[in-house]
This record gives sequence, structure tokens and C-alpha cells, in this order.
Amino acid sequence: MKKLAGILIALLLIITGCGANAGSDGNTVKVGISSAETPTWELVQKLAKEKDINIEIVKFDDYVQPNLALDSGEVDINAFQTVVYFDSFKEQRDLDLTAIGTTAIWPMGIYSKQIKNIDELKDGDQVTIPKDPTNLGRALLLLEKAGVITLKEGFTGAGGLENIEENPKNLKITAVDAGQTARSMDDAAVSIINSNVAISAGLNPTDDPVFREDASNKAYINIIASKTDRKDEENFKKIVDIYHSKEVTDFIKEHYKGAAVPVVEPISYLDDYKQN
Repeated sequence: MKKLAGILIALLLIITGCGANAGSDGNTVKVGISSAETPTWELVQKLAKEKDINIEIVKFDDYVQPNLALDSGEVDINAFQTVVYFDSFKEQRDLDLTAIGTTAIWPMGIYSKQIKNIDELKDGDQVTIPKDPTNLGRALLLLEKAGVITLKEGFTGAGGLENIEENPKNLKITAVDAGQTARSMDDAAVSIINSNVAISAGLNPTDDPVFREDASNKAYINIIASKTDRKDEENFKKIVDIYHSKEVTDFIKEHYKGAAVPVVEPISYLDDYKQN
């Protein structure tokens, strides 16, 4: 009888454990990040430890898995994406996730192994850009700002290549997975690459681009996200506060040297980003 009771208790523990969130074991919080952001989060991890919060860093090298992992409870929060990408992704996948804090903006760049100046692009040159909808639109806006294409009037970043109004150099613009944009530099005249992808590929997002985005657009500010029903958890608020601390923002400025620009604003700052 005692043996049977022991088995039943063990089964109960397994069942309840399977339904728990990733960070349900006290003060452990699993954070999903991109590899490029590891140095910053290692500092946040150290500072959080001083407040009795144990951060477990989980690295991802694509833009799809971190949100799916958050939704499934494999991680408690994630921090790798722009707010516009986040809103688009969770709407497409019908995920109940919420942005809980701002982190930084990572300016996108146009990189090349063939030219030193964007004006050196020739007729028919190959251009690679990220294919996910928000980064694709962002890349098109960057190409327009660089003066090599003209977009249809009113284009704000939502939509694809059909929004190109004029392409005077007949550039062959090809959309590829964001994680492949750096590798595509071997074949393309230029490639538009997100900063975190560039860093992972050994590029310097401040010095290497032949043309670079500025850091003024709210839509491209990166955020920390959680499941909606956990957005008010105290440890999450503390982690956001740590990220906004002077020690962390000073580190970002020094370590990334402009490749990432810290944003110390409440999440409500992004409420009007679509009008920015």
C-alpha cells in the first residue's frame, strides 16, 4: 500500500510539473535572446543575481523560435525583436504575448564585399534583403533612404517588393531568410543585414555598412516580451528595471559602439509607434 501511495505521489508531481511555466521554480527566469545580445544579458544576469533572481540565458539564431518558445512556456521572457515585428508575428500566429519593456534599437545596415559606397551600385546588381515581412519593409525603406529605389507613396513598411515604384538601376532584389543575409554577401553586390545578424557574422554594424539606418524610428525599438497572463510578475519588472539601469546602458554604449542604442523608456512610449 505504501508503495502504491508513493507511485501516486510521484505521478502527481510529474503531472503538475509538466503544467508549470519555465520559471516556476522560485526565482529562476529563462530569457530567450539572440546570440549578439549575449554580453548585455550576461551583465543583466549578474546584476539580477544580486537581487536573488537567477536568469538562465537561452540563445536563438532565428526570428521564429523565440516567440514560439515563449508561447509554449519553454522560456519565460524573450528579448530579441523590434516591436513592429513582435506585433506582426503574434497577430499572424494568434499568440497571446505582451511587450513589457524597451531595450535598444539596432540600426539596420547595407553591407558589401564589392563596393565601398552605395553610389557604386551598377545596373542589374544583385541585392539581398530579409524576407520576413517587417524586416523586408524596413529594408525597402532603407534602400529608398539610400537613394537607389523609390517606393509607392504612403508606404510605411507594410508590404513587399510590389511597393517599389522606381528601380532605375534595375537592381535584382531577392528576399532571403534574415539569418542568411550575411552569407549572401559572397554572391550579392550588397546585402541588407540586421545588426544582431551582422554581429554574429563578425561584422561591425557601426563601421562596415556602406549605408546605415538612423536610430530614430520607434517601430524598430527592441522589446522584452512575456506571455500576457504573466506580464505583471514582479521578477519581470525587476529585470526590465535592471536593463534600464545606468550600468547596463553604459555597457551597451561602450561595448556596441553605436551598433545598439539603449532605449530607457516605459513600454507605453511605443503606444504610438505606428504614427512615428
